[in-house]
Amino acid sequence: MREPGEVTRLLEAATRGDDRALDRLIPLVYDELRGIAARRMSAERNGHTLTTTALVHEAYLELAGLDRIQWKNRAQFFAIAARLMRRILVDHAVRRDAEKRGGGRTPVTLDRVAGALAVVPETDADMVALDEALQRLEAEDERLARVVECRFFGGMTIEETGAALDVSPATVKRDWTLARAWLNRELTP
Repeated sequence: MREPGEVTRLLEAATRGDDRALDRLIPLVYDELRGIAARRMSAERNGHTLTTTALVHEAYLELAGLDRIQWKNRAQFFAIAARLMRRILVDHAVRRDAEKRGGGRTPVTLDRVAGALAVVPETDADMVALDEALQRLEAEDERLARVVECRFFGGMTIEETGAALDVSPATVKRDWTLARAWLNRELTP
């Protein structure tokens, strides 16, 4: 892993308009992005048609397409990458669910939904239900939703999440507990 200073310098260059900075950044952070993607894919159902490599590459394409973002540091970069991976996985699940079941949804409990929250999503419908609940949570409290994205989708530690969101580890712990309770209430039929 490269020193954080080098990554931050490239992010700052990208913010200043250096079109090639992100291309120089990706080789430095690829292994970490692949680690995030591997953790996410290990929580997916067996036989998932999206590979770890494909998830990283799709996330890179999304990152490269972001306009006017003010990159702050590596923690923020990985938090955004985790959020993009969440979106890619959810979009993939929505497409598969629509193809297989005509888009029907079934109620799910938190125990069936979220690896770090409780247990691994077992079906595409579970992933979609979690995403829909996260959207409702985001409408009520955006920071709680960001904590879930960093912790669950990004596999970040309490400390990494705090750095990404610019809050203390104690705040992350409280938010994580609150977000899990909120999601449990929302996802229980």
